[in-house]
Amino acid sequence: MVGAGVVAEEKIRGLLDAGARVRVIAPSATPMISNLAREKKLEWLEREFRVPDISAVFLVVAATSSTEVHERIWRAARRANVLCNVVDDPERCDFFYGAVVRRGALQIAVSTGGRSPAMAQRIRNQLEKQFGAEYGEQVELLGRARSRLLKREGDIARRKEIAHRMARRVSLRRSG
Repeated sequence: MVGAGVVAEEKIRGLLDAGARVRVIAPSATPMISNLAREKKLEWLEREFRVPDISAVFLVVAATSSTEVHERIWRAARRANVLCNVVDDPERCDFFYGAVVRRGALQIAVSTGGRSPAMAQRIRNQLEKQFGAEYGEQVELLGRARSRLLKREGDIARRKEIAHRMARRVSLRRSG
């Protein structure tokens, strides 16, 4: 991650949630990023970006306020065959961040392919209201039931039928 401002915070959260080892390169950082570094949840190099920073990384996210720095990062990533995401510049993105609603093991992702992150966030906010914490609990319940079903029912078509019936019952219970 090059940059340690508010935009970088959201990207860092997603990377950490996915289990990534995160290195942040920025001369200064938000309190949240500073705390994560202090807690050893990420590595923070308190300095400006250097082209060799790209070596030995899987991907880089450029989240600074400088288009010149973003261009240097993009070019360095291209030369090193490193995946790159330059925030708010879809043409310089090998991948996009989706707006994700997480309810336990349930994950609902929304993406606009980088065309309108604001729209993706708006839809995510609507989904967060629609899908409460109880959905995470229901997924866990259904997961345990599915494990038992896999052990006792050999017929795939029958398993599928039973699994769909269980999911409908849980949904019906929620809606009253």
